[in-house]
Amino acid sequence: MIDLTLPGDHLTASLVDVPSVSGSEGRLADEVERALRTVPHLKVERDGDAIAARTDLDRGSRIVIAGHLDTVPIADNVPSRRDGDRLIGCGTSDMKSGVAVMLRVAASLADPRHDVTWLFYDNEEVEAARNGLGRVARNDTDWLKCDLAILMEPTANRVEAGCQGTLRAIVVVPGRRAHSARSWLGDNAIHKASDVLARLASYEPRRVDIDGCEYREGLNAVRIEGGVSGNVVPDRCTITVNYRFAPDRDEAAALAHVQEVFAPYEVVPTDSSAGALPRLSEPAAADFVAAVGGEPVAKLGWTDVARFAALGIPAVNFGPGDPNLAHTREEYVEIPRIAECERVLRSYLTG
Repeated sequence: MIDLTLPGDHLTASLVDVPSVSGSEGRLADEVERALRTVPHLKVERDGDAIAARTDLDRGSRIVIAGHLDTVPIADNVPSRRDGDRLIGCGTSDMKSGVAVMLRVAASLADPRHDVTWLFYDNEEVEAARNGLGRVARNDTDWLKCDLAILMEPTANRVEAGCQGTLRAIVVVPGRRAHSARSWLGDNAIHKASDVLARLASYEPRRVDIDGCEYREGLNAVRIEGGVSGNVVPDRCTITVNYRFAPDRDEAAALAHVQEVFAPYEVVPTDSSAGALPRLSEPAAADFVAAVGGEPVAKLGWTDVARFAALGIPAVNFGPGDPNLAHTREEYVEIPRIAECERVLRSYLTG
């Protein structure tokens, strides 16, 4: 049972110790729901493994604060452990420390200056079609209505603005089968894939400045597949690439760019999500940036900020985790950052 009175670091550890790899968030979602239903000032609803807990105080403005419950696959890093000021474990940075901050503030702050909707959701770390926030948007858009959304993504307690778009595609390299003993009669698709790999190795990604935030693009091979059997020259090789693009490009422009890079090879898109522009000049976003302090930077990665942007809602990323540690075997969170994040968020919500 989740204890909402625990200090932030201990609450984070208890969340990490409940495994919740994408698609298996049910147990953790049950515990989060059960704990929030004990808080008298919150109205709690559930959609699959997504939970909304909201205040209804007629404040005239509403903030959505959202965090995903799922993690990437465990890499011998559950249960959590401590090493000095570090809490080590799967999801400590991305983003159970942020979820712990959400739970503590949601439970203890009964009189915020804005109404608040606290959203805890599933399947953020996998393909867009499974994303729990996307499902919620399809089922009940009222959950997402707000003046500002704050995604508790790992940012080391600084505001990270907007996000990159992401595109995955398969580059198809054709060949011709032959017996490997008479290879000159065939055309080896795996050998020909070296041309695609050479283009990737020499690719120079853009750096794009938008509203003072620099977005660094990237185009990388993430999988290569080919081969028929041990005595056959292969007639097909595929290379899956991932393009992370600045939010000044939409999904169609991103695909056109990838097709141009690999022409004349066939490029088959398999998954894509648009990015989000910073929109830091929006009054609600500017108010939050002022409360946090420091200079905002670009979010180098895709987050559900983009989902709010598609609805015309300004959104930012802010959380205690370190984005450079996300998804690593040695993932950890600096314990003092958990308390600092809670202090900043509580101060913002109380004015």
